[in-house]
Amino acid sequence: MDLESQNKWNNIYAEAVIGSEGVSRVLVENEHLLPKEGRALEIACGTASDSIFLAKHGLQTDAWDISDAVVAKINSYANKNKLPVNAQARDINVQPPKDDTYDVIVLAHFLERKIVPALINSIKPGGLIFYQTFVKDVTASYSGPSNPSFRLDMNELLQLFSGMQVVVYREEVLIGDVSKGFRNEAMMIARKQE
Repeated sequence: MDLESQNKWNNIYAEAVIGSEGVSRVLVENEHLLPKEGRALEIACGTASDSIFLAKHGLQTDAWDISDAVVAKINSYANKNKLPVNAQARDINVQPPKDDTYDVIVLAHFLERKIVPALINSIKPGGLIFYQTFVKDVTASYSGPSNPSFRLDMNELLQLFSGMQVVVYREEVLIGDVSKGFRNEAMMIARKQE
């Protein structure tokens, strides 16, 4: 476990309220694609808004984050609200998910390129990856990471998941009226072939 990162995120989530962040647009706008049952994983879950959304949709949901402080809060919240969410403090680089385990994986505002093969392997045939994160071509109102290595190049998600069937892809970058639409991020839903 990367203790420096864990301490950083423990400090960030010290006063966090579980479920306080909005649900990712990639999930909200494409909820109709979720299976009615199965097993889901949210990576870098933060306050677990996406995990709670998945659990309320009927999925047994694992919520992973490097912050053990936020994980304790998530498990308490899930128990109190009788939700099928199991949070774990995990460093995805050290403990990637096991092969053929999940029907759905969600990543929002997290980018670690070297784990992509493990993510693809951990999806069951027919399973879906919902991904939404920051891009390099941004508007003046951009508020994501300043380090460009934590932002996607144009069409990079398509390249990273090239072996999967792309179901949804959106990356508007700086085209047209940048005060409207889906800006500063890319979203993708990809399906593992059966």
